[in-house]
Order: sequence, then C-alpha cells, then structure tokens
Amino acid sequence: MADISTDFLGIKSPNPFWLASAPPTDKLINVVRAFEAGWGGVVWKTLGSQVKNVSSRYSSVNYGGKRMMGFNNIELISDRPLEINLKEILEVVKMFPDRAMIVSLMADNDRKSWHELIMKCEDAGAMGFELNFGCPHGMTERGMGAAVGQDPAIAKMVVEWVMEKATIPVITKLTPNVHSVVPTARGAVEGGTNALSLINTIQSVTGIDLDTLVPNPYVAGKSVFGGYCGPAVKPIALKMLTTVSQDPVASRVPISGIGGVSTWKDAAEFMLLGATSVQVCTAAMTHGFRIVEDLCEGLSNWMDEKGYEKTTDFIGKSVEKITHWEDLDINYHHIAKIDQDKCVHCGLCYIACEDTSHQSINIEKGNPHNNYTVKEEECVGCNLCKLVCPVEDCITMEEHRVAPEYINWKDWQAQGLPLNDH
Repeated sequence: MADISTDFLGIKSPNPFWLASAPPTDKLINVVRAFEAGWGGVVWKTLGSQVKNVSSRYSSVNYGGKRMMGFNNIELISDRPLEINLKEILEVVKMFPDRAMIVSLMADNDRKSWHELIMKCEDAGAMGFELNFGCPHGMTERGMGAAVGQDPAIAKMVVEWVMEKATIPVITKLTPNVHSVVPTARGAVEGGTNALSLINTIQSVTGIDLDTLVPNPYVAGKSVFGGYCGPAVKPIALKMLTTVSQDPVASRVPISGIGGVSTWKDAAEFMLLGATSVQVCTAAMTHGFRIVEDLCEGLSNWMDEKGYEKTTDFIGKSVEKITHWEDLDINYHHIAKIDQDKCVHCGLCYIACEDTSHQSINIEKGNPHNNYTVKEEECVGCNLCKLVCPVEDCITMEEHRVAPEYINWKDWQAQGLPLNDH
C-alpha cells in the first residue's frame, strides 16, 4: 500500500491533506473534529490584531445543478482574542502531536509587531507559520494581507523581519490578485522564506440579488468585493502554481498548493505540478470533515495503480510538460471519431460544431433518430464535440499526424512554410 505520509520542511503528517486557514480552523472544537476525522494538518485561522466581523459573510455561485461551484467570503482574520487562540493551539498540539499545526499570521506592518506575534505563537507549540500576504478584503485597507503580497519589495521586507525571529519553518502565502505571482514569490524566497503556499482567494462579486439589487453577500443593503475560492478557481490556481514551479528562484523552496481542491484527483494534479502538501477549505465546508477519508483512499489507490510508493515519487512530474505555445508540435494532429454504438443521437456535437466551430460533422436525417459522423478532411481536432458530448468516451480523438517530424512555430516561420490557404 502506498505511503501518503508527508514531510514538509521537517513537519510530518500522516497525509498531505491540510485544512486551509479559514473558518474550519478557527477554534479547538473544529480542529479536534478534523483531526479525529483524519486530516493530516491544519493551518490555524489567521491571528493578528483582533478584528470585528460582519453578518452575513458568504455567498456562492451555483452552476449546472452543482452547489457552491464557487464560494465567496468576506470574513476577516480571527475575531477571537489572541490569548484564547494560543491556549487552544497548545491544547490541540498536545492531543495530536503527529499532525501538522501551522499557524497563519498577519501582524501590523512593523518589525516589532511581527516579532511579538511570532514569539507568542512559537510558545503555543506552532510547528510552522504561514504568512497571510493574500487576504483580498478588509485587511488591505489597513496595508495588510494582499496589500503586502501585491508588492514584492514589501513582501520581501516583511519576510526578512519574520526570519529574524522565527525558529520554526515559515511559509509565505501568495495572493492571486496580481498580474503574476512570480515576482512576490521571488521576493519572499530572497527574503528567506522556507516555503510558499498558493493561491489565496480571488477578489470577486458572485452575483446580485435582482429583487434588492444588492450584490451578495448582503450586509444592511451593502456589499463588498469578497475572496473567491472553491472548484471554480482550480484552473487559475494550477496555472499560478506552475509558474512558481517553473521559476528558478521561486522553485527553490517547497510549495503547499491551494485553490479548489475537492477530490483526490485535484490533489494529485496539484502535486504533479509541484505541491508537496495541499490545503482544502470549500470542499470541507460543503461536505464536512469526513471527506478526508475519500481523499486519502483515492490518492493511495491511484498511487498503487501507478506504482508510486511515496508522494515524492510523482511530485512535480508534470511541470516540464507545460511549455510555451511557440514550442508546440505543429505537425501533431488528431481527429474526432464518434462511436456509433455509444451515440445517443442527441445532436449536441453537430450543433456545437456547425454553429460555433468548423462544420466538421455530417448529419444524416433518419427515423427514429439522426446519425452523426465526422468529416475527417475538415476536422481540426479542436475537441469541442468531445467536450459537449454527454456520453463518456462516445467521442474520442485519434492521432493523424500531418508529417512525422517535429516542427514548432519558430521553425515553421524560419523555413518560410505556408500558412492556411483558406
């Protein structure tokens, strides 16, 4: 059986699944329940100067019958007294010494405040820190959260302050509310951070109530931009994770992946793109803590099938497979094929291709149903018909190379080869 235990900067946990810094990690009762369910670690909800939260706090985007495809949050850092949080952290560490206990921090922006907060949290038994440089709402107006993560120089400076005092591993959490996460990632690494985590939430408006005309979530007739997370942000998180994994400076340190991890497959994808651990929030808030059982079982079974004995056997294996467009093989081509035995004759492939793509599917009118076939000479292999087809593996893509040799766009131009003639 595969070994899914994780060693992140010397912080060991029985599996790579951590609960992200969020409401599920706000107090002892939640974290104890999470650890009893089997979570490998938690990132305790961000500590700093005590704040006051509002009501309501959450909203969501539902799509295609799926609830909370995207989740929006305007809750700030912990609004509980620091002393209570520290007391509970110490209790949990004593109860579960084999689990990762990371504490998220957001101090006032001066060296002394960071040093004082670090010392208090280390005394409480924290095994590592996560610097919250990503909160996109509420804290930015105070020059904190994403306001730090959006400026590489400030991020580097704060990391340097932290590293002056911290004696346990430090993880810097990056904001996605930038044109690129790489500059801040580099700044944090150059400042001495031991690791990175990404992504934090994305500024958003999830929708507007068409009766009240007030965007969600509703707070006395007003709303604000919130932090967007959940399954909808996973593609963005994977892209940003890849840019960090491919950067020669940022990739010097391990990464904790965050952003829409809902299944073991999601976790495997994050790890294939460079993450050593993964953090989960929305899925736990949607389904409860016991989803960790499925996460662990699914990842372990997949590793067994692939022949991986431990997670380090596959971490980062997909990073090199994402390249630049101009390096792709122009002579590679594939063509759609419709399995007539599986086809339910719904016509979705024909409608999509005929109206919005390349008119590459024939329709043969019939009784009781129409039949559909691919015009191979017209098919550009765009995948649209496969994507809209409701039947698994009814439409497959078969390789039909244009020529045997590899050639990319740069070489194509250099050789003066012809472009499309239509």
